Amino acid sequence: MQYWLYLPQGEVPAKGMPLVLMLHGCQQTATQFAQGTRMNTVAEKKGYAVLYVQQPVTVHAQRCWRWFDRATQAGGGDVQPVAAILAKVLTQYPIDRRRVYACGISAGAGLANIMALNFPDVFAAVGLHSGPVFGVGHGTVGALGVMRHGGGIHTEPAIREVLARRANFPMMPAILIQGDADTVVHAVNQQQLVRQSLLLNGVPADAPVKVTRRGTRSGHEIRDYHVGSKVVLRVVRVDTLDHAWSGGDPQFAFHAKGPDASRMMLEFFGKHRR
Repeated sequence: MQYWLYLPQGEVPAKGMPLVLMLHGCQQTATQFAQGTRMNTVAEKKGYAVLYVQQPVTVHAQRCWRWFDRATQAGGGDVQPVAAILAKVLTQYPIDRRRVYACGISAGAGLANIMALNFPDVFAAVGLHSGPVFGVGHGTVGALGVMRHGGGIHTEPAIREVLARRANFPMMPAILIQGDADTVVHAVNQQQLVRQSLLLNGVPADAPVKVTRRGTRSGHEIRDYHVGSKVVLRVVRVDTLDHAWSGGDPQFAFHAKGPDASRMMLEFFGKHRR
């Protein structure tokens, strides 16, 4: 499994650099994802290292991460080689272990979520763009059903299983970004990811929400859920955006004009430490 590591210029802070694990979507390479999201440009400004891992075509012909696979969801499958690369990078470079984050789009968001749920002591927060709900699918046909219709009655039990496996599961802040015109991973997945995140973090479903609206045409809405003074869940819905990284370079497939998702991800991560 290949990987690329971006390191910002300048002096390394005494505690080390924060790091974001970036996981591409289907039909993408890691380098296309880096160029399309322009994440390195934002990371340079904010002093982040960025790790891009690439799914081999020998594992999946479309380079899809197998988020729908039971073994992967439980911490095996695709999780193990990615975890091994991350562990290697954390050992070899001056990374702040309290500021490691997982991020991805589509199938990559699915795996980023799984990484965070399986290694909650490693990751301080997670960023999911156009991602499928966790813990369902269990096969290629099932995955297509989840992408269109979500997880249905299995949405909350999937998270309850995670909580049952580990007592005192730590807080896992999340930022969820979704285009409301996405016909590949439908918006019902974001709604159900919200339910899963609230359950995971012990936030009541009827907790107060701060709603911010930015822009009129082709704008976006931000919904913030707080625990104390911290925003533990940020939900972003982008008007007219299809299945693409918002604010990305439209020269690359699955990237489109819109509010800058890369900047939103790093700004959210910057408020959270493990």
